[in-house]
Amino acid sequence: MPERLQAIRGMHDVLPEQAPIWQHLEDHARAVIEGYGYREMRTPLLEPVELFKRSIGEVTDIVEKEMYAFEDRGGDRLALRPEGTASCVRAAIEHGLLDQPQRIWYRGPMFRRERPQRGRYRQFHQIGVEVFGLAGPDIDLEVIAMTGRLWRALGLADLRLEVNSLGDADERARYRGDLVAHLRAHEPALDDDSRRRLSTNPLRVLDSKNPDLAPVIAAAPSLLDYLGEASRAHFDALCAGLDAAGIGYSINPRLVRGLDYYNRTVFEWITDALGAQGTVCAGGRYDGLVAQLGGRDTPAVGFALGTERLLDLIDTSAIATGPDAYLVALGDAAAAAAPALAERLRDAVPGLKLLMHCGGGSFKSQFKKADRSGARLALILGDEEAAAGTVSCKPLRGGGEQRTLGFDEAVALLREARAAR
Repeated sequence: MPERLQAIRGMHDVLPEQAPIWQHLEDHARAVIEGYGYREMRTPLLEPVELFKRSIGEVTDIVEKEMYAFEDRGGDRLALRPEGTASCVRAAIEHGLLDQPQRIWYRGPMFRRERPQRGRYRQFHQIGVEVFGLAGPDIDLEVIAMTGRLWRALGLADLRLEVNSLGDADERARYRGDLVAHLRAHEPALDDDSRRRLSTNPLRVLDSKNPDLAPVIAAAPSLLDYLGEASRAHFDALCAGLDAAGIGYSINPRLVRGLDYYNRTVFEWITDALGAQGTVCAGGRYDGLVAQLGGRDTPAVGFALGTERLLDLIDTSAIATGPDAYLVALGDAAAAAAPALAERLRDAVPGLKLLMHCGGGSFKSQFKKADRSGARLALILGDEEAAAGTVSCKPLRGGGEQRTLGFDEAVALLREARAAR
């Protein structure tokens, strides 16, 4: 027997019974995001390695340890994208999209070779938003409000918002020097990872999940004390906008982002329901990245949400995973008429999910398959119904009597079933 092959560790199949839940999330995300006037962009999974080195930073964990990078047969150094922002920036520059403000969104798989655990996979999926060409706190507020609207659409109530400002490059540089001095004064208390970051990305020490470092981090200087007038005004305006919009938040001066390109506004939506992987959405402003990747100076802001983490929070009990109706045919004449009836019903009811039985079998076996399909209705077509132009409808969920209906009546019933999903 040939060896049975399995999926790569940390990369998962989405099975047919799971796909409707993904679609539920993606459909709500599309509706909310496009309701703000954003347009979808799709970028390749493979990009030049240099794109991520220049954007994320060569001395980050993502580039040093996690990125899937390789040389192809032509000698090009390529990488599976570990995040979406750099690809969107590259595409916007390459196709000349930055002559005017752009609001775009994307979705799809990302890849990082991490230790698989709940909420952290080697192939994971994100939905993200990027805005180019708008510099004010009003657009920062818009993308945060958008995420809050999505949580409401999905019925998620237990997410909390944390915000911070990383200031501009010169402010962050002054802060970095004082932070490093503080951390070196407590170096014996640091773990190996934090010691390594002292000379590469010391702000990431503030993001450490090691509880032993909590006293050192709590005593560290606050970046908010280093903000200049413009950065402080930007952050204050954002907070005032959140207050006016009724969006609850807390200011977390230790909140940093794991990627080098962020400045000024940063934010995260966090839950306590997922253990250590509690951040389900994160983003902020990255005004220098476009120029860093070869474009002209362009202000930018965005976010990405983790699809798998959100799926763990969604109540799936009310999400219909089966078809609207299952068509059973009994008798030779009925079997011959069933395909034409199914097509007429699909034409008459936009979006109808109608599963037609194929392969024959007894009434009992067909009806068992109808019930197992998860359909709300069974449509039963016998030879007499086929001759009379009628069909019998029996509810499979929620009770109700079987009825024989004409075509127009059956269409009305199926439209009601669609509307109830």
